[in-house]
Amino acid sequence: MEQTKILSDLNAVVWKIEVAAGQRVAAGDTLIVLEAMKMEIPVTAPRSGTVKAILVAEKQMVAEGEALAVLDG
Repeated sequence: MEQTKILSDLNAVVWKIEVAAGQRVAAGDTLIVLEAMKMEIPVTAPRSGTVKAILVAEKQMVAEGEALAVLDG
């Protein structure tokens, strides 16, 4: 199966995790919401698949390019 790492586009705080490992998602579904400079930035699934892992926790600081989640399928 093909795996896709979902990366952060910016330095931010993980505001909310919208999905759980094992959950099926469609392309465009919001996986995680980041907060930077008082703005909420949704991180969406680039394709359909199953969430294999969430690699971050809410309130965690993340760096640009850091892996947030992994999609299978």
